[in-house]
Amino acid sequence: MTVTSSLGKSEVIDVNLVGNPNTGKTTLFNTLTNAHEHVGNWHGVTVEEKTGRYRYQDHEINIVDLPGIYSLSPLSFEEKVATDYIFSHNNRIIINICDASNLQRNLYLTLSLMELGCPIILLVNQIDKKKICKIDFIGLGKALNIKVVYINAGEKSCKKQVSEAIIDLTNDLKNGKKNNYNIPYLKYILNENYDKLKEIDEKIAKNTQNNLNLAQFYKIKLLEDDEDIKNKLEVNENFDCIEEVASSRYNYIYDLMEKFSSKRSYVYGESSLDKILLNRFLALPIFLLILFVCFYLTFFSIGAWLSDGLGFLLDKFVSQPLIDFLIDRCGSGSWLVSLIEVALIGGVGSILTFLPQVALLFFFLSLLEDSGYLSRVAFVFEDILGKVGLSGKSVYTLLMGFGCSTTAVLTARNMEDKNSKIKIGLLTPYMSCSAKFPIYAVLGGAFFGASNIFVIVGLFLLGIVIAITLSYIYEKTFLKSKEQSFILEFPPYRMMSIKRTFSVLWQNVKLFISRVGSLILAMNVIVWVLSNFTITFKFISSDGVSMLETFGRLLAPLFVPLGFGSWGLVSALIAGIVAKEVVLSSIAMFNGVESHKMIQVSVLSSASAVYFASGSSAISFLVFCLLYLPCISTFSVLLKEIGAKWTFIGVLVEFVVAYLTTFVIYTVGRCFEVFGFWKVFLTILAVLIIVISVVVVVKNCKKGKTCPFKSICKRKCKR
Repeated sequence: MTVTSSLGKSEVIDVNLVGNPNTGKTTLFNTLTNAHEHVGNWHGVTVEEKTGRYRYQDHEINIVDLPGIYSLSPLSFEEKVATDYIFSHNNRIIINICDASNLQRNLYLTLSLMELGCPIILLVNQIDKKKICKIDFIGLGKALNIKVVYINAGEKSCKKQVSEAIIDLTNDLKNGKKNNYNIPYLKYILNENYDKLKEIDEKIAKNTQNNLNLAQFYKIKLLEDDEDIKNKLEVNENFDCIEEVASSRYNYIYDLMEKFSSKRSYVYGESSLDKILLNRFLALPIFLLILFVCFYLTFFSIGAWLSDGLGFLLDKFVSQPLIDFLIDRCGSGSWLVSLIEVALIGGVGSILTFLPQVALLFFFLSLLEDSGYLSRVAFVFEDILGKVGLSGKSVYTLLMGFGCSTTAVLTARNMEDKNSKIKIGLLTPYMSCSAKFPIYAVLGGAFFGASNIFVIVGLFLLGIVIAITLSYIYEKTFLKSKEQSFILEFPPYRMMSIKRTFSVLWQNVKLFISRVGSLILAMNVIVWVLSNFTITFKFISSDGVSMLETFGRLLAPLFVPLGFGSWGLVSALIAGIVAKEVVLSSIAMFNGVESHKMIQVSVLSSASAVYFASGSSAISFLVFCLLYLPCISTFSVLLKEIGAKWTFIGVLVEFVVAYLTTFVIYTVGRCFEVFGFWKVFLTILAVLIIVISVVVVVKNCKKGKTCPFKSICKRKCKR
């Protein structure tokens, strides 16, 4: 019977929400509880159980959203979280949600839950307005002897249907009604394997406390050679009946689908769009083109226009009136005026003007995800990543890294082995998170104008290439991954949900504003104090060397080979460890400017405290911002998820990689500026030809082919 209790006059009903990934589970959770959990087209979005509560009539319904699973035999961390919770709360009501357009596969989990004997409500979720298949859910419910409810998880009307089904089942259980599911194959399988199971009946009875449903489930799991159950019962025998059990379930599901479901008219992966987007030759160029368009609209078209407009409004109606008021009351030389003008208005204002571009960036990410395209991007990259020791599941973590590295690292929990989890945790910070984009847009735009779009895309791709290269090195040295299962689902192409899109935008806008109003504001104040007071804590009104300048000058020589050995840029990088947005706001404070347009002008002038001597210096700084240390929140999550040892190793490797990569790019860039493009290009081409020629000759020698230098080569060559 389900666990219930009293809370005042209300009865509390505990419910577990269970289903395959991408069946609308989290969407239903949000609809029922009015929550705003992230909804994605892949597993790994929910990596641990989430709890919500809502009231319906005289009942308080407590619902737990569990990570998506395909069966009750876990293969990954996220699946183990779900199955462990189900086993430890097997008397709770389970809402098992299935996707109507993929019901045949989803029912495999349903049968496993029925075998466990849990009280179940089967929800058939019709996500798309246009029905892909017709289902006789009444007939299906009678055949299984289970309550079946047909819903659209995104519509508010389903709340009443689901709540009433939960209350009805609760009342049935309170009245002593038992779960009497129709599972015809179960008795046959157990009878066929009676002799194999007879010897361990006593162990099963002892561990299940004579619970017949649980004992029956344990027997089925033993026949499937489930390692967790075998270890629990201390059983060593191999029963080798996995195929028999699976075939029995699938045959039963096939019979049900023949009777109660029309044949589907659509198969995922076989649409005309898929034939283009998943084409082996076109997939990658199309992805890069889509990326280019999204970045162009965000940073050079609509987004730039909106940011300029917001900057104008902030300056005209907030910044300037407030500064004039303070100067009138306190005088222009006051430290208080400097604090508010430089740290608050200048530092925070320079970041706040990017709000429209951040919102637009997340709008495009939401559009690509809702449409079903990002799942296909994961498929495109799966083969590439598989060759460097990364599972297809890691694609989801890396893609989320373009939004926020901190959140992305958490999804690394869904890796099936420890080395894979550590490896993907170490690689995620190399992705260009949204906090780095304002740096690219402002500083790159100052030197490259409209051509900065190519710089931004190049930085984006550079992070991916370096992550893939490091993954290959880790795989070949000390972080070799085990072979992992990877099941990828293609949702049908859909139009974006306006409600969900604005919900996602609002959540990200709130997060951005809260960061600006808390962490970034606090860091700007600290940076202002350090840059406006001497070591003796004397306010610098005109002359004097600040604490930050003193410290920055000590470290500046380290960055001279990278092309930006000024104390201001070094200090901005140090401040950026707290949050990457602070890099830009620190430069704004050092140069005494407020808007991103003024920052662009100031970094071009040698009269400014912080400026770049050349385009190669600017590119060098952007590359270092891309690759150097993760922000403090990502660092803290890495400590928790992969441990101190690997976190510090990862941070050290990240700094070394950032330094060496930046040095190479700056050196090549300076050569182009000094000697001209064609001279350097042809020199590099000649060196590459020489290196390739040597590699080809060495390979031929190793393979035993005729060596062209056998007369001078001591090695014996075969003909």
